[in-house]
Amino acid sequence: MVSTKDFILENKVIVIVRKVYGEDLKNLAAALYAGGVKMIECTFDQADPDCIRKTSEAIRFLNDTYKREMRFGAGTVLTVEQVEAAKAAGAEYIISPNVNDDVIRRTKELGMVSMPGAMTPTEIMHAHDMGADLVKLFPAGYLGLSYVKDITAPISHVKLVATGGVREDNFADWLKAGLVGAGISGRLCDRKCIAEGNFAEITRRAREFNRIAKEN
Repeated sequence: MVSTKDFILENKVIVIVRKVYGEDLKNLAAALYAGGVKMIECTFDQADPDCIRKTSEAIRFLNDTYKREMRFGAGTVLTVEQVEAAKAAGAEYIISPNVNDDVIRRTKELGMVSMPGAMTPTEIMHAHDMGADLVKLFPAGYLGLSYVKDITAPISHVKLVATGGVREDNFADWLKAGLVGAGISGRLCDRKCIAEGNFAEITRRAREFNRIAKEN
């Protein structure tokens, strides 16, 4: 069986799903799967006091529905408690917007893939030295490709995933710059499409991202 880390490196596209539950989540996951996208990150809504239950239920539902055909993780993970809840729900990877030593350590202790978010070379190397499997470069769109090229020259051994501002028209550029994948929210978790029930459009976009991932 392919390891979670290798699965991420092979498929490259992680869809960031925020505040989508129930029937909408079911339809969104089906649309993404139809488009060939096989990874979903269910985020903890830190402003919602019930976020641990809601996110855990979402991950559990997706795992029960897709078994091993897709791989699911938790995002916006800020505490050890959230790491443990995600693991109990069946999450295979933990993604954070920041570098938190305790979160990385507990993620690895529980046998999950660790992907903390970092911006500077110091943060990236600290996350790597703490045992992170991959590092989420965030916010990638704001930092830009020139920044990526500058930092990947001296730290090319760290596997970076672009998050923030990745679209169909620039995804290939991020991959060609040396990043190993991307976290994508707006284009593949489009609230307008979801509200309108236009899941065919999400499938169309997913196919395009999947094509780019396979060709680069």
